[in-house]
Amino acid sequence: MKKIIFIILLSTIFHIPAQAQLQIALLKYNGGGDWYANPTSLPNLIRFCNENLGTELAPDYATVEVGSRDIFNYPFVHMTGHGNVVFSPQETKNLRDYLISGGFLHIDDNYGLDKFIRPQMKKVFPGLDFVELPFDHPIYHQKYSFPRGLPKVHVHDDKAPQGFGLLYEGRLVCFYTYECDLGDGWEDAAVHKDSEETRLKALKMGANIIQYVFMQ
Repeated sequence: MKKIIFIILLSTIFHIPAQAQLQIALLKYNGGGDWYANPTSLPNLIRFCNENLGTELAPDYATVEVGSRDIFNYPFVHMTGHGNVVFSPQETKNLRDYLISGGFLHIDDNYGLDKFIRPQMKKVFPGLDFVELPFDHPIYHQKYSFPRGLPKVHVHDDKAPQGFGLLYEGRLVCFYTYECDLGDGWEDAAVHKDSEETRLKALKMGANIIQYVFMQ
């Protein structure tokens, strides 16, 4: 029953027929950064969610540009990369409209994205700052519990992983995973040769994000 109600609600907010299979999307942006990094991550996360959460997400993700009105077709959009990001004024407005209309953006720093994405998101929400979410935030306690916050997938600068949020009128509209490499943990095992334990933690945290977004 909850799933049926949820799909009906989504169909009123986004351009999704009630009978359609929900699809998540990868954000394509300008500036030269590799928005296309981690090509196997979303298919693996979708499969994990469908098998372990009982979701019925479309097995293939969409690719959507920041400035496209098609972004309103997707209740969850994932963004990753290592390099530069530039949002035009039109793209900035489109992304803001999407987020305040009920959309959700997950940004995963793939090591090197931080200094580029923060000023761009400040353009989207000039009055908001990223705030670190406490470990008792519901996003860490969906089907899977992460009492110490985000799992650490890759070492890089050996900093503790942090989860930051943008809250618009009390609603979390953007979740930014930093120093975590969550998307790397979703990739095929052969890509980064992470342990199964590490990959499983990453997939469980990804499933928590999906569950939080779809059921909040």
